[in-house]
Amino acid sequence: MTYGQQPGNGQPGGPWGQQPGGPQGPGPYYQPPQPMTPEDQRLWATLTHVGQIFFSFIAPLVAYFVLRDRGQFVREHTRVALNFSITMAIADVVGVITSWLGIGILIILAVRVLTIVFGIMAAVAANQGRFYRYPLSIEFLKN
Repeated sequence: MTYGQQPGNGQPGGPWGQQPGGPQGPGPYYQPPQPMTPEDQRLWATLTHVGQIFFSFIAPLVAYFVLRDRGQFVREHTRVALNFSITMAIADVVGVITSWLGIGILIILAVRVLTIVFGIMAAVAANQGRFYRYPLSIEFLKN
């Protein structure tokens, strides 16, 4: 057996045919993100808004970083969902801090209701292929 051969396959560089020393550049295994179909974009945008209801800012954060290069529609929906969920997380913290005053309980309740109502409205809009802008949302991430 010579240098660069793996036992059993008889090809130089192992079963993938690479030469010793590693691949040059990104290699044969890297593929840039492929654009999604409009149906897939609508599905993932809808799931992002629904996930925000159950998982706060975690679902839009993961969706934004994973899906933002897969299409303009899904990028915009994940961006606005992330902005809204961060805004609601800040309001939630304010509610927790002021809960000893009594008003914090009302703030926390309002945050929960607004997240559910606006999240459902955004999910319906995404499923219908429309853009949605959350009211009361601070723009942390710009276009």
